[in-house]
Amino acid sequence: RRPRAGRVAWPFPMVFAESSAFGADGDGVTLKKNRFLSTTREDEDLNQYWYSNRSIDAMVRDVETVCASEDTKACFLSTPSVYFSLSKDVRARSWCFDLDEQWKSDRGFVRYDFNAPVDFANAEALKGTFDMAVIAPPFITREVWEKYAETARFLLKPGGAVMGSTIAENAGFMKELLNCEPQTFMPSIPTLVYQYKFYASYPSSSLNEKNPEIPDDE
Repeated sequence: RRPRAGRVAWPFPMVFAESSAFGADGDGVTLKKNRFLSTTREDEDLNQYWYSNRSIDAMVRDVETVCASEDTKACFLSTPSVYFSLSKDVRARSWCFDLDEQWKSDRGFVRYDFNAPVDFANAEALKGTFDMAVIAPPFITREVWEKYAETARFLLKPGGAVMGSTIAENAGFMKELLNCEPQTFMPSIPTLVYQYKFYASYPSSSLNEKNPEIPDDE
C-alpha cells in the first residue's frame, strides 16, 4: 500500500468506509468508543480523512502528556478528529484550525485556509501562545507543508512540540521544516490506500512502539 519514492500520485484515492472500519466502538477493554468517528463522515471534497480510533488514542495520549499542565495548550491544524477526541479539560484549552465550518459553533474553532497561513481571526492574540501543534494537511506536497509549517511557527512558543503525519518519502523536508523525526507507530487511515508515518519534534511516549493495526510489511 505504500507508494514508491518519486512516484507518489495526488490526490490519493479514497475508499468508502463504515465507522466500524475505524474501530469507532473501541475494544471494550483499553480502547474507548470514539464519538467523533461514530458520528462524523469524511468530506471527500475537502480531502478529509480520519485516523483509526487506536491511532487517535495514541495521538491524544501524546498531546495530553505534552500539555499536562493547566497553563499549556495545543493547536490542531486540519486534525479535527484528534481535537474532538481530547479529554474535556485539555480540549477546553485547545484550538481547532480548519476550513470545514461545520464546527464553527465550537469554542475553539478557527476558520483556517492554509493558502493564507497567518491570516485568520485573532491571529495576533494567538501568536506564540501554543505549546504543541498537531498537523495533517489535506495534501502531501512540500509547497503545502511549507504553508502549514509557517502557521505552526507563528502559533508555537519557542521550542514548541510538533506532531504531523505524511508519507515516508517526505521525511527529509519534515526534518528541515519542523525538525520532526519519523516515529515507530504508524497511523491507520482506513479511507486512504497509502501508508502514512507519524513525525514528531519531541521524545514521544506513545508513538515509540508498533501499531498492531499495521502489517509488518508496511
